[in-house]
Amino acid sequence: MTTVGILHPGSMGAAVAGQVRRSGAEVLWCPAGRSASSQARAKRYGLTPVNALGEMAERADIILSLCPPAAAEDVARDVAACSYARIYVDGNAVSPATMANISAIVQCSGATAVDGSVIGSPPSNSKNTRLYLSGPADAVALGARLFDGSAVQARLLPGGIGQASALKLSYSSYQKASRVLAAVAYALASDHGVEAELLDIAEERTTSYLAETGYLPKVAARSWRWGPEMKEAAHALEEVGLPSELAMAAGAVMDRWTGLKDVSPDLALVLDELHTSLHDELP
Repeated sequence: MTTVGILHPGSMGAAVAGQVRRSGAEVLWCPAGRSASSQARAKRYGLTPVNALGEMAERADIILSLCPPAAAEDVARDVAACSYARIYVDGNAVSPATMANISAIVQCSGATAVDGSVIGSPPSNSKNTRLYLSGPADAVALGARLFDGSAVQARLLPGGIGQASALKLSYSSYQKASRVLAAVAYALASDHGVEAELLDIAEERTTSYLAETGYLPKVAARSWRWGPEMKEAAHALEEVGLPSELAMAAGAVMDRWTGLKDVSPDLALVLDELHTSLHDELP
């Protein structure tokens, strides 16, 4: 029977750990210093308590880290300090560079790092979640096997450490920011009493802008006039005491496309123009 350690059973971690148990694996967790909510979740999903991280490191064939991204490197250091030398799956929303650091940290103790990213809501009987994995092939395959027949759909990515993390942040940079933008837009409409009309406009759309890559060249070609519009939107937000930073940032992004005014660029050029070269950054 495979033994898995989970660090730490938050709402996502506990639910994912519960799916691991469906494969017949024992799932360990460390109650020391964890909240009453964590303890309740661990009990709900049938996780096995251990006295200390060192015990988990001794017993676990695979350790899965699902914690706030700001803590991901420290958690990896704690595990490495216990001389853990098996498979360490980091499923946190960290950048590819941070994931490379985490990989180097756990490799110092002899462990094999797997890059993971969880996309979706916590898995349940009614919701499936995707877990993307990249890294050494054998370790990735073992990690994926934990979720056979569960509500976690493990998907393997080629290309090694950093690929799963890049996918996660590519998605979340849009998904999270777009929800914040929606909140700010609705607040502005509400302040002026036009929120019902805003919702009526929005409800006519049935697809995600993220899926409409063919429209991006049109956005770039129109940014010479859309950029100033975003700056005016920022002023409107400021007038009613709402945060304007996201609108200003969108305008700044569009400034990078000003050279594409009223042309028909291909997608590759549009994306290339978004990148600031080292020369551009020099004073």
